Amino acid sequence: MQDLEGKRIATEAVGMTQRFLRQHGVSAEVEFSWGATEVKPPILADAIVDVSETGSSLRANGLHPIHVVLESTPRFIASHGALAEGARKQQIDRLLMLLRGAITAATRVMLSMNVPRDHLSQVLAILPALSTPTTAPLADAAWLDVSAVVEEKQARLLIPDLYAAGARGIIELPINKLIE
Repeated sequence: MQDLEGKRIATEAVGMTQRFLRQHGVSAEVEFSWGATEVKPPILADAIVDVSETGSSLRANGLHPIHVVLESTPRFIASHGALAEGARKQQIDRLLMLLRGAITAATRVMLSMNVPRDHLSQVLAILPALSTPTTAPLADAAWLDVSAVVEEKQARLLIPDLYAAGARGIIELPINKLIE
């Protein structure tokens, strides 16, 4: 931390960064950064304080964390008054449903594929799904469209097995919201 003494630090969290530096006895120039903070060092700043979920953007720019300033999780906060009022509570409940759906969808994808009817049982045996995959007839009666929501990390393992079981035209699609 002492290496930051007298340095220029770019961040979107100016107050938090200043408090953190004071707590560690470091005097540095803290300046507000208008986004893309990770590209500022070494020319526009000596160091940065940035919000990062995975650190991939930092690594892509040749940076590495020297200290974690804060670990946080998002919170949804409503007043007791808002929760007691019917119309506002309904709006809050609807918003929470959509937020939870977005969080749930963040790690899932939709796999959609064409499957010969005579290979359906083999394909269904491979697919993990929330409840049961969706099947729909295609223009060619010998084929079905099969769709299922799966964990994104499973998709790369499932696709070759689905192809081997007879599925064709396999598509992996991102999901924005998943309301269970």
